[in-house]
Amino acid sequence: MACMLPDADAAYLALAARDARFDGRFFVGVTSTGIYCRPVCRVRTPRRENCRFFASPAQAEAAAFRPCLKCRPEIAPGLSAMDSSDALATAAARAIEAAVQAGEPLALPALAARLGVGERHLRRIFGAAHGVAPRDYLTTQRLLLAKQLLTDTTLPVAQVALASGFESLRRFNAAFAGQYRLAPTRLRRAGGQAPAETALRLAWRPPYDVAAMLGFAARRALAGVEQVEGPVWRRTVRWPWRGQPLDGWIACRFVPERHELHLLAAPALAPVLGALLRRVRETFDLDCDPAPIAAALLEGGLAAAADGTRLPGAFDGFETAVRIVLGQQVTVAAANTLAARLVRRWGRPLATPFPALDRLFPDAATLAAADPEELGRLGLVRQRVRALQALATEVAAGRIRLERGAPLAPTLAALGELPGFGPWTLQLIALRVLGWPDAWPVGDAGLAQALGTRENRKIETAAEAWRPWRAYAAMALWRHGDTR
Repeated sequence: MACMLPDADAAYLALAARDARFDGRFFVGVTSTGIYCRPVCRVRTPRRENCRFFASPAQAEAAAFRPCLKCRPEIAPGLSAMDSSDALATAAARAIEAAVQAGEPLALPALAARLGVGERHLRRIFGAAHGVAPRDYLTTQRLLLAKQLLTDTTLPVAQVALASGFESLRRFNAAFAGQYRLAPTRLRRAGGQAPAETALRLAWRPPYDVAAMLGFAARRALAGVEQVEGPVWRRTVRWPWRGQPLDGWIACRFVPERHELHLLAAPALAPVLGALLRRVRETFDLDCDPAPIAAALLEGGLAAAADGTRLPGAFDGFETAVRIVLGQQVTVAAANTLAARLVRRWGRPLATPFPALDRLFPDAATLAAADPEELGRLGLVRQRVRALQALATEVAAGRIRLERGAPLAPTLAALGELPGFGPWTLQLIALRVLGWPDAWPVGDAGLAQALGTRENRKIETAAEAWRPWRAYAAMALWRHGDTR
């Protein structure tokens, strides 16, 4: 994703200090070695005259630099959608990354058509924003994902090639050797034996309020589906792959001293590891750049947001939207109780190594087909039943997509046509599910309490100072008297 490079001398100072706040915001190519690194790399700081600075791994690789095997540029945090002034180029980059991580093919003409522009125009806009052609960006993303899977897992090389979006092992070997001057099998030998479990590392930029994120998750941990135990968050997973669902579990361990999150996944989920990596990044807002957010909120008088506030995302968008509906006008604990009853009645059993995890959340088709009377007997009022089943019907039919990357305005407009979906529900879905950084849950009791007034006009006026980061302001205000 595009970003503005700092001044080269400032970038070198950040490199010399190994300043984690700049991780993923630039990369340094060292001409004496032909290798490019993250600014947090622990090797000896190169001489200033040997450094070239790039905005992305794709730019570094286009200049013939190879990724460092020690700091591993593939695990650096990315950039959020708000970091780029060019929405089209950002949307294209995100679409490329999503396709790579899902292991899906992506043709440039199809991408241009999806974005509503011509292929030539897309190449021009993309090159101006990212410094490389879309095809080169795509190749770099595929190879970096492959490099991470080769380093952190024991997946066979052929399966790594497939999971990274290459059509054949031959093409993968040729691309990897041509770009990195190293055979995939040789990289695995150089890195030593990968752990028996599928373990993947993801980095973030500090500060990050890990305690607040884990506390938020713990208060909402859904019995049978989720668990928070110390620094570890676990959940059950059902993920589509080639027309069939893959069932398993994931476990995410926060490692604050390294500014990293370590992901373990059930072996059955190996074909979709790229997609899981992306979803975990979104769930825990790992690509956030906290500096501009903190500056804006501090300027607006909200000091509580300066210590690494993040937006808790949605690992499963439909599940989170259902739980938001269940949470209308009730406490978090009451909403959890209702959601747990849904899981016990309609969730599919799943065997896992963790006694607390034994169910999958019911999918949209299951809840759309459920008997409304039976839903009511779980404690849902008739209005909630109608709202829940209307949502499930639209999602099951594919008319509403609940995930990052779904178009904000059309998605909220479609949801707004459903019974029981008012402004508060829509804005909370925008915040949690769609990841909109300026979402503001109108009429929320917790925000009213934190701001000391129930007058919506005064609340809206106060929130204007925090645009375009009102969602982060809401998280900071909720922190002490958590109601959402």
